[in-house]
Amino acid sequence: MERFVVISGCSGGGKSTLLAELGRRGHPIVEEPGRRIVRQELQEGGTALPWKDAQAFSRRAIAMALEDQAAAAALNGWVFFDRSLVDAAAFLQHLTHEPVLTSLAHLHCYHHTVFLTPPWPEIYVNDPERRHNMEAAEAEYLRLLEAYPMLGYKISILPRVSVAERADMIEKALADESRCLGPMEG
Repeated sequence: MERFVVISGCSGGGKSTLLAELGRRGHPIVEEPGRRIVRQELQEGGTALPWKDAQAFSRRAIAMALEDQAAAAALNGWVFFDRSLVDAAAFLQHLTHEPVLTSLAHLHCYHHTVFLTPPWPEIYVNDPERRHNMEAAEAEYLRLLEAYPMLGYKISILPRVSVAERADMIEKALADESRCLGPMEG
């Protein structure tokens, strides 16, 4: 859906903080599937974790991204997603070399502009849900730089500025586009 806006990019690049700011501004937001899966698996002693069973983790992330899209259809206005089906499919394709991206991602579209947070080593931190290192985060970012354009999405790389400035830039870009295109499609 054209009103489903993806914020993706490098782990530790400020995505979740940016989504929280957009939520404070009144926009519906959808938390990253990966973090929700890791929290649940850690609580329940499960193994669908990126550092234990990456394929099971990525398949769960795909399923959750599809559920998130279906649930978000009931929301109004711009809906901001912390990562998307494309991220999960790109990871699974990286792991298995199956053509997952083209088979899944074309069926479930997002807004044509995807906002990416670049690697930002100065703010990168590990936590119980993010155990990979900066090198792995940068490799993930490079995969996404290829995956989104391959599927026809335009990428807008967000600068390393304050959270408020990033949120302002996204809102302005979407508002400017809406003025040019007319009312949002739902």
